[in-house]
Amino acid sequence: MKFNWVFLNPFHAPGFSGSLYSIKDYYQLHPLFRGESRESPEQLLRGFVRQAEKQGLAVMMDLVINHTAKDSPLVSQHPEWYLHEEDGSVHSPFVVAPNDPQNVTVWGDLAEIDYRQRSAREELLAYWKKLLQHYIRLGFHGFRCDAAYKVPGEVWAELIETARQLNPEIRFFAETLGAPLHQVEQLHSAGFDYFFNSAKWWDFHAGWLLEQYEQFRHIAPSIAFPESHDTERLAAEGGGEERHSRTWYLFTAFFSTGVMLPIGYEYGFRRKLHVVETRPEDWEEPAFDLTSFIGAVNAMKVNAPVLNEEGPQRRFTPPSHPLVGLLRQSEHSAENVVGLINTDTERSHDFGLDHLREVMGVEVEAIQEITPFHPTNSLAGHQQIQVAPYSMRIFHALGQRS
Repeated sequence: MKFNWVFLNPFHAPGFSGSLYSIKDYYQLHPLFRGESRESPEQLLRGFVRQAEKQGLAVMMDLVINHTAKDSPLVSQHPEWYLHEEDGSVHSPFVVAPNDPQNVTVWGDLAEIDYRQRSAREELLAYWKKLLQHYIRLGFHGFRCDAAYKVPGEVWAELIETARQLNPEIRFFAETLGAPLHQVEQLHSAGFDYFFNSAKWWDFHAGWLLEQYEQFRHIAPSIAFPESHDTERLAAEGGGEERHSRTWYLFTAFFSTGVMLPIGYEYGFRRKLHVVETRPEDWEEPAFDLTSFIGAVNAMKVNAPVLNEEGPQRRFTPPSHPLVGLLRQSEHSAENVVGLINTDTERSHDFGLDHLREVMGVEVEAIQEITPFHPTNSLAGHQQIQVAPYSMRIFHALGQRS
């Protein structure tokens, strides 16, 4: 499918809840991943990374340092590293529903780490630096930083600097979904290479996603996804229609510098991934096969440099119109690209070629279609572009803007 990274959710030994994100021991493997092997965790992980490299894949691991499992040995060994309640018990992180202050979810299996400035923080950072060094030496190429906004930017800056002293090519990906703007902005100088954006939740009409894109693109480029391990499966939400999954993958690949999908998306899996319960036997019978389509989309992205940077992006169609037009422009050249998304599930919609020429600022002859499995000269002899129900078409232009 022409991906260049594989991202692993936490593979460490979990605490009593069994959740991948409730880490008890950062240096031991989850028993389910270890299997019957007698090799050490280091040998197994190093072998995995090397096999991935042979397939042209860099390996990114999850870095969870905003909390640990409540039954982690670190809680008793270093109680000063954690936040505590008035009665002395370890504080568990929680979240309040934005539309209902009475709806509070507490993660009782987790112990929240205290990053306030004090002497204990230096010891804590030394522990994380050693952990980073351990996994970089095993060959990992990057770290997806869970709930990065909950850790101060200056802490990340120090950790990232330490990692790059060992490997200047190491990459850091900040997970900041749902965070307030000020918590994301405090990461501005931390040194992150990428953020994850909220394109998955867009209805194609509201203005918030493009506003967020403009605010965050100056911090770091972003990665979009049509579903994740935290969301429902798109095939379940979209009634299992192949066109639904095609359009959403094409849109997320178009919208931002990076694109990600969880295993099974390409086959229309419907069962939601679960950080405690998912097992290999949950593999489903494929509803369809998008592997060649996804490979073609990724190839399209590689061949259009404008799709690999976060330049200006705007909508040029009315917010309420079923045909959504997006223009992405390069900040380094005259290259630009237009995406036409038909959100209507029943009817085709047309878009005038003259209007496309005006939007892209070039003559029609300079515009090529780059939608996978469409001819590049699809505009020849036509005055209108027809976009089929619930589909997307993409047009690319190079050269001097008129």
